[in-house]
Amino acid sequence: MDDPTQPANRSLATRILLGLVVGAVAGVALNLQFAPALGGEKSAAYVELEWWADKIVKPFGDLFLRLLFMVVVPIVFCSLFLGVAGLGSVGKVGRLGRLTMQWFLGTTALAASLGLLLVALVRPADRISPAVAAMVQEQYAGQAQEKIAGAQQSKNWLEMLVEIVPDNVVGAAGDNKKLLGLIFFALILGMAATRLPPDRTRVLRELLETLYDLSIKVLGWAMQLAPLGVACLVFHSAAKLGLDVMRLVGWYFVTAMGGLVLYQLVVVTALAWWFGGMSPRRFYRGCRTLIVTAFSTSSSGATMPTTIRTAVDEFGAPKEVAGFVMPLGATMNMNGTALFEGVSVLFLAQVAGKDLGLGEQMLVIGLAVLTAIGAAGVPGGSLPLLAVVLMRVGVPPELLALILGVDRLVDMTRTIPNVTSDLVCSLWLSRREGHPLKA
Repeated sequence: MDDPTQPANRSLATRILLGLVVGAVAGVALNLQFAPALGGEKSAAYVELEWWADKIVKPFGDLFLRLLFMVVVPIVFCSLFLGVAGLGSVGKVGRLGRLTMQWFLGTTALAASLGLLLVALVRPADRISPAVAAMVQEQYAGQAQEKIAGAQQSKNWLEMLVEIVPDNVVGAAGDNKKLLGLIFFALILGMAATRLPPDRTRVLRELLETLYDLSIKVLGWAMQLAPLGVACLVFHSAAKLGLDVMRLVGWYFVTAMGGLVLYQLVVVTALAWWFGGMSPRRFYRGCRTLIVTAFSTSSSGATMPTTIRTAVDEFGAPKEVAGFVMPLGATMNMNGTALFEGVSVLFLAQVAGKDLGLGEQMLVIGLAVLTAIGAAGVPGGSLPLLAVVLMRVGVPPELLALILGVDRLVDMTRTIPNVTSDLVCSLWLSRREGHPLKA
């Protein structure tokens, strides 16, 4: 979903990967040279290495994470309000708008559920020894105790439902544990805006659009520090945990990529056959260029013209249907992003030693749908919102450091189901409206 369509952003992706490699190689090399055997006595050289990793290197990584978290509140509130308020035009088109939203919400929830199921079955965090897992938990858990203190642990679903409605909106905006209340308020306020004349809400929309653009600009500046931040965070983990942390990240990468490929090849293909009436061979022959464009740009927005052209020229969908579905889908129908968030949250919960109950997993699915809708189409745009989900279920958001380095590769892949789901939706609506598609 990120938007590396400019050369600078492409070079940023390369620098982030380079930062990952440099931090990992340097950290593992020093760990292998100075780290004691498990349970052994630490040498003076290793104690000094820990001091440098904790006191000098890690603060630079923490600064990068704090810059990401800093823009969570304005991005969450503005993106959700503007997205819902903008649906006023969707309500006017009646049945087409209702079916489109049903498709978006249904497929996004399905993708998030698949991500949770996959991690629950594979359990990638269990692929390391209990001793190493304890070291990871000790390293990260203490950093976020204040942030997640009081996070719901044993509340039933009715109590969780009550907590969604904030009794103090300002307090919800200032408390990471209550950001779900801010999300609810943004949704309600956006729905209320659709019931007022556009001229009554114009000033508010322009103000929030400006605040959103400013927050995205700050996020873009923060992402310029990503190569250094990723290098420092990965070095810190690798220097203290060695190859074990790299093995842990590798299992996450395999699980996330496997989930995205599975969703595309099985779920999207089945949806295209059942709802779009397209055989797998016909479907993928028609959208070859779309898939390549989505993978290379990593941006649903940048791929949108290609998505529209594919629907109209390759499959024969009416321009009015494709022109209606694709702009909405580029910002609201993020199947791959929702699956990525489901995988990431449950994986990091396993790393933290926290078992999420059924109610919490349902909450993760709901939040994955909402945050996938509100994720910004810029490099790292989904990371601040992913932190919201982590904090809500009591997982230290600092654990994001474990997956930042490989997120760029995962991001390139998750854009493909994002756009192909939009395409299938337009084919389905075209058939329902009685428009014949190209065989």
